[in-house]
Amino acid sequence: MELALSLAGEASLCGEIPVGAVVAKDGAVIGKGRNRNRELNDPTMHAEIIAIREAAAFLHNERLINCVLYVTKEPCAMCAGAIVHSRIARLVIGAEDVKYGACGTVFDVCGSARMNHLPEISFGLLRERSSSMLRDFFQGRRALKKEG
Repeated sequence: MELALSLAGEASLCGEIPVGAVVAKDGAVIGKGRNRNRELNDPTMHAEIIAIREAAAFLHNERLINCVLYVTKEPCAMCAGAIVHSRIARLVIGAEDVKYGACGTVFDVCGSARMNHLPEISFGLLRERSSSMLRDFFQGRRALKKEG
């Protein structure tokens, strides 16, 4: 999660919502990403999607069996769908997303028994650091809008 937080910090410096994600297998990092959707003008370039793509390329397999995804903010519905489809075994989330979270907070894509895969989900690893990074980012954005 420390690496995911570092990636989230990089995203923030680039004007992106500060989200970082890391995929690990057997304790080794095999994929990582930070939000890049604004930078690349691509709404699918969320940290989780980038990390999942890197991990799948590393394994030469779209199934990320026995992998763990660490992410600083609860995934949205798009990312939660990718987590289910890639068969990630465990999802470790820093902060809940009370507006768009799709892992149990608002929606339950990752935890739905209707889906063909249910990753183990845990919330709260480095929650305060993840939350404060997001809070600071959005407070800064609001301050800029007031000035402009």
